Amino acid sequence: MKVTVFSTKRYDQEFLDAANRGGVHDLFFLEDRLTPQTATLAAGSLAVSAFVNDTINAEVIGVLAAGGTKLIALRCAGFNQVDLKAAQAHGISIRRVPAYSPYAVAEFTVGMILALNRKYHRAFNRVREGNFGIDGLLGFDLHGCTVGIVGTGKIGCLTARPLAAMGCKIIGFDPFESASFQENGGTYVDFDTLLAESHIISLHCPLTPESYHLIKAETLGRMRDGVMLINTSRGALIDATAVTEALKSGKVGYLGLDVYEQESDVFYEDLSNEIIQDDVLQRLITFPNVLITSHQAYFTETALRNISETTIANLNDFAAGRSSAAEVRAEQAYGGK
Repeated sequence: MKVTVFSTKRYDQEFLDAANRGGVHDLFFLEDRLTPQTATLAAGSLAVSAFVNDTINAEVIGVLAAGGTKLIALRCAGFNQVDLKAAQAHGISIRRVPAYSPYAVAEFTVGMILALNRKYHRAFNRVREGNFGIDGLLGFDLHGCTVGIVGTGKIGCLTARPLAAMGCKIIGFDPFESASFQENGGTYVDFDTLLAESHIISLHCPLTPESYHLIKAETLGRMRDGVMLINTSRGALIDATAVTEALKSGKVGYLGLDVYEQESDVFYEDLSNEIIQDDVLQRLITFPNVLITSHQAYFTETALRNISETTIANLNDFAAGRSSAAEVRAEQAYGGK
């Protein structure tokens, strides 16, 4: 089966080629993101494979359908970037990678909390310049802190476990409560209580119309002064302009972002010789208490292998006419799970 693979880096091609044993599928790799302008490049491909920052709206889906595409194989778990109703109307199947390595994201989240608190990144840069002073690197004990986990699926539960072992009080909010979260030391509370009581808030929920800008001026105002806010989930959970103002006022004392609402034209690219046009992102980068990474929480060998294996399995199932639990239907976005 001919497959056009968008948004590929060297590592994507390496792992997908390894998973495509025997060259069963004809994989045509493109560095370009999938957009209305590039969708025509997939003409003649029965399937395309897309990543987290690709645009898969009604316009793109119409172009893909006109070119003969019948499957979009997502190399990610989230599907908020896909117009599922348009895909259904054009008879295009959407299949994703439901889980690739929740451990990778959870471990990265805990690492970001530790780095922000104990300022590893700043200390590293100081020592490289011969500055061995520790003034300005003061942290706090995590032991005894209250950590609020918003979204207690697999990643949220795995994030809670080591923090509970460090002596943190773990509270969580999720419309769908998990026994695993409670078994790992978590206690469920309502969202207002989580905002008010948490020293650290970590977001692990999908992006839906209900969760869009979950963190905004109004919810920020209900948090503790100096709260640490971590997002390794989806960028649009946070109103970046509002959180910038909260950093300036001291309401937010620490901010860790592995995702950003307007990341699609910036993340995964080398812009070191260019002027970044996003003024909000540029402002955030200047804060000493902000740590921003380029959507890399998932980025481990295990995760890349699992993403590639599942993507190829989704292609195999579609080619063989088999249904799949990885298929995403319109009602999952427009009528609940």
